[in-house]
Amino acid sequence: MKHDVEVEKLAQALFVINKHAKTAPDPKQLYQLKKQAIEKLLKEKKASKKGLHFSDHPKLSNQHSTVLIKVGEYCFHIPPAKEDLKHLKHLGALDQSYRNPPVKMSLSQAKRLICQYINWKQEKPKSTPAKKHRSSYYVPSSLGKMDWPPARSKKK
Repeated sequence: MKHDVEVEKLAQALFVINKHAKTAPDPKQLYQLKKQAIEKLLKEKKASKKGLHFSDHPKLSNQHSTVLIKVGEYCFHIPPAKEDLKHLKHLGALDQSYRNPPVKMSLSQAKRLICQYINWKQEKPKSTPAKKHRSSYYVPSSLGKMDWPPARSKKK
């Protein structure tokens, strides 16, 4: 029973992370969490690959497929590996009537749960020193280019 509860909580956390990744300005980290968690769930046989779906978002107008993953009561899509394209059954178009069950979990709680599960340590972004503002208007300096004191002109 505890196993099912853990898988269901992880599935809910993945759902929250996936939902936020779709609208995030920089979703890279969220999709990385999703990918690593699903890989671990598959390895531990807590998730299963159900087949291939045509993607709703074709790349460069070319139709491509995604792998349908089932984790508890939740379904997710991930990019396929070459083996997936060879061995998984193609299920055709995405079923638009299916929706994952709603979840009440914050993104921070979901990230904490998934990070703990995959034992993921967030890499601290290297802080770049603040750049000094430079004007785009360039004025050449004449300092050091003049003779000082100025030579007196000789009048005759």
